[in-house]
Amino acid sequence: MNWDVALILSFDGLANGAIYLLAGLGLVLIFSVTRVVFVPFGDIAAFAALSLAAFETGHAPATIGLVLTLAVLAVLVELGVLLRRREFARMPRAVAVWGVLPALPCLAAWAIGGRTMPAAVNIIVSILLVVPIGPLIARVALQPIADASVLVLLIASLALHFLLSGLGLLFFGPEGSRTSPLANGAVSLGGFSVGAQTLLMIASAVVLSGLFYLLFERTLTGKALRATAVNRVGARLVGVRPARTASLAYCAASLLGGLIGVLIAPVTTMYYDSGFIIGLKAFVAAIIGGLTSYPLTALGAVAVGFVESFSSFWSGAFKDVMVFGLLIPVLLIRSYLVPHFEEDAEEIDQ
Repeated sequence: MNWDVALILSFDGLANGAIYLLAGLGLVLIFSVTRVVFVPFGDIAAFAALSLAAFETGHAPATIGLVLTLAVLAVLVELGVLLRRREFARMPRAVAVWGVLPALPCLAAWAIGGRTMPAAVNIIVSILLVVPIGPLIARVALQPIADASVLVLLIASLALHFLLSGLGLLFFGPEGSRTSPLANGAVSLGGFSVGAQTLLMIASAVVLSGLFYLLFERTLTGKALRATAVNRVGARLVGVRPARTASLAYCAASLLGGLIGVLIAPVTTMYYDSGFIIGLKAFVAAIIGGLTSYPLTALGAVAVGFVESFSSFWSGAFKDVMVFGLLIPVLLIRSYLVPHFEEDAEEIDQ
């Protein structure tokens, strides 16, 4: 290996790490607020990529049917809960929140499907179209068991992934898709040429991470999310509703998933189940951060990207083994350094 190859692999590692960084931030956000390891996160990214590909081929994306199906299920679940509680006055609002709001991006996608639209419009609608998926599946399957243990929530989340994969196959079919590059050409850096798409992925991760930081530090919504993550009982005492902050966390994570799908669609052929491996590698980064620390998750994402890039050069067949092998030393170190506590009061306050 010479320096030119090392530089190429390093930029590829940074680009991969940028994707895992965004995915890792979404996973840590959801886990810190809801205690759910959100396995279907990668599926949302895959659906966003397939939606953008459908727009580019002049078709309305099948994501419309998927989102509407989930919206109907969420409305039925919410109405069933309100009916048992005899809270009939809240039913119109439930229909508006869980049925009408998710249908709005579907209406926009249906309106522009089959028409020649600017690339920016297709990208924005593709992202907005997948934003309701996270909150909807959480309302249908995760919120009713929110008081369960972390292990039960993990099993339910894993089952949701397989359910979404089946729905993805039903709505999208087995064919793969790839979109047009978001940025063409290359940029010369000190005599070394780097693809514009690679630089766009890295820059997007940096900008979005900065916006993520500002959201948590400078806005009331971000502070409510932080309060819920630190102490759910305390947050409830000061007027923060954990159910509402959980929905916000799922919305923010779905937005990140949509952005990831748009960024990787030009460089990777995406299938209905391609998001699973993305989510798993982001989970490795999140584990390095202890599922609590955003800076450590960012460092873990970069490490995963570099390991994947350089291991694919030496042996492509073992690149995934090398990435997932990072979990072994990380878990061993954390088991020795991190104190252990029994789940007692925190489980009660759920």
